[in-house]
Amino acid sequence: MQSSFLLSTPIPNSNSPPSPPLHFPPPSTRTFSFPTRIALFAVSGRMRRHLSSLRAKPEIGTSGGGGHRTLLEYAGKGGADVGDDLAVLLAHIQHACKRIAAVVASPFNSELGRQGSGGGGDGSSSSGRDAPKPLDIVSNDIIFSSLRSSGKVAVMASEEDEVPIWITDDGPFIVVTDPLDGSRNIDVSIPTGTIFGIYNRLVELDHLPVEEKAQLNSLQSGTRLVAAGYVLYSSATVLCISFGSGTHAFTLDHSTGEFVLTHPSIQIPRRGQIYSVNDARYFDWPDGLRQYIDAVRQGKGQFPKKYSARYVCSLVADFHRTLIYGGVVMNPRDHLRLVYEANPLSFLVEHAGGRGSDGKSRILSIQPVELHQRLPLFLGSLEDMQELESYDNIQQKINPGYEV
Repeated sequence: MQSSFLLSTPIPNSNSPPSPPLHFPPPSTRTFSFPTRIALFAVSGRMRRHLSSLRAKPEIGTSGGGGHRTLLEYAGKGGADVGDDLAVLLAHIQHACKRIAAVVASPFNSELGRQGSGGGGDGSSSSGRDAPKPLDIVSNDIIFSSLRSSGKVAVMASEEDEVPIWITDDGPFIVVTDPLDGSRNIDVSIPTGTIFGIYNRLVELDHLPVEEKAQLNSLQSGTRLVAAGYVLYSSATVLCISFGSGTHAFTLDHSTGEFVLTHPSIQIPRRGQIYSVNDARYFDWPDGLRQYIDAVRQGKGQFPKKYSARYVCSLVADFHRTLIYGGVVMNPRDHLRLVYEANPLSFLVEHAGGRGSDGKSRILSIQPVELHQRLPLFLGSLEDMQELESYDNIQQKINPGYEV
């Protein structure tokens, strides 16, 4: 069945009547999902030329008159050139995150949170205060639906699921995700986020039973990541991503529904002046961590200025601030997940010039052995991280008086 894709973009502040809408033929007679059609057109020369003709402003953070580049334009042949398969997957991921952003901003989300408080969810890997709320589950379902629709994902491994889910035999990618980080803060409008990592499917495992190959594909080392990112749901919705060459942030333009490049080639400052950690646990920390915090607070560290404490208790929000302003963000306990949180964020910070560590070793060099494996996590500016790691005994291995 023949169909056409309609794109109509009025030119602002024009006295002339709007141009008639442009009709583009479909890339094939196959029926594609909406995000897939968007991705296919975004990477095509015809769409790029059309969008180029509409640009009027220089790209934020760059010089010259390149215009605002969208996420899918950047992923196409005019930018990172990630390939058609990954561009299609990226279109579905951004579509899912736009839906989650709408759910998070809904006036009814607090009601969902109250309904879910105090209990775990079916299929959850978590318990206690980390038990999934309905918003976590809704977000998980949104991401799963989008990944399945993309046709590009063999396995989805989520913090909200006990085991990874095999989606399709011929999907070239594996996606790991924390669908809604910080969801218990939604009632007080504190920023939340989605974290994701993308791997290539290990074709050498295809002969194994489904459960086994799904598990092994999900336990790849962080050094094998093809791409990783997070989406921050806050005063702005920001998608930050790396394809292994630089780290870039795109902000959702609600007038067009597009993520546009606002922070190209982020470089985390080599030294910051902010540390982010739960100071209420100070007396539970090991000596080395207390000594480091005491030194930087008093301006007696390697950097002769007093550091400030900033702590949101939402990992994506604390990490995003650290990525832009520098410093360190940490949780010294065996609390954060290697597969879903530590690896993707370490990938991002390393490609921005920083470092991710468990307090002793580089995060990306750690081989996961369990899907929901937890560990201490320290992320930040290179010089700050080097100073922090110079102290012995910064991992908190004892949790007196409170649950993980």
